[in-house]
Amino acid sequence: MNRSRALAAGTRGFIVAVGGDGKAARKAAPILRRFAELCGGSRAHIAILSAGSDEEDFGDRYERAFRDLGVNRVSAFNFENRTDCERARDDSLGGVDGVFLIGSDPARLAETLSATPVAQQIGRLNAKGTHVAGVSAGAAFLPRQMIVAGKSGTTPRADIVELAPGLCLIDKLVIDQHFRHQDRLGRMLMALTYNPDAIGIGLDEDTAAFIGPDQKLQVVGTGGITVVDTSRLQHSAIHPDRRHAPVSMIGLHLDILVEGNAYDMSAHLASIGH
Repeated sequence: MNRSRALAAGTRGFIVAVGGDGKAARKAAPILRRFAELCGGSRAHIAILSAGSDEEDFGDRYERAFRDLGVNRVSAFNFENRTDCERARDDSLGGVDGVFLIGSDPARLAETLSATPVAQQIGRLNAKGTHVAGVSAGAAFLPRQMIVAGKSGTTPRADIVELAPGLCLIDKLVIDQHFRHQDRLGRMLMALTYNPDAIGIGLDEDTAAFIGPDQKLQVVGTGGITVVDTSRLQHSAIHPDRRHAPVSMIGLHLDILVEGNAYDMSAHLASIGH
């Protein structure tokens, strides 16, 4: 679905969660190319938005990567603190076809951008058909609630994850990045015990989930995506006096998806690409 058709239909734009490292923007070229094509190819106007990041050259790297792919109009926006986001004009992102959100520190990204006029503007744009992508911490920030910190490990425990408000583009979804590389299954499972009606998406590096307005997810990239679905969860229990103890979870459903695979988030069903 291109932007003009999305606007005509009154549907939201794609939400794209990209797992990766901002220092390796060129390795994500297939993902960036797909995002650019959604936004209009060489005629697209893409805004690269950085908020609360110490990595000042991340934006430059992605700007060069998009330009190398033939995108002629790339605008960079750097919001260093929450005051910058609150003072931004209501139309500061007006006219863009896509927003590409980068961030290196999930906690600082949430503190800087959550519930600000800039965040609200991105939400309005996406609802009207503008595509929004987030990479690394920016990917985790896309849903209503985000993982801002946590510990490695496969087993869920009450003290293994910290949550904060996200961008609120999509409900009933939790996203984590650097997933298998940094062994983050346990903190994802714990986040889902606090959000029992949500689906969890764990992104490997250089891998993206393209979530369309029809709630269907497609995988692009060289790694995998771990989908944890709690719709069939039968039991979970957190002992109130033992924060370090393992948490019981029975009835989870888990899929590992690779490029070409898809997941229907409404039907809770994975499919194999052809």
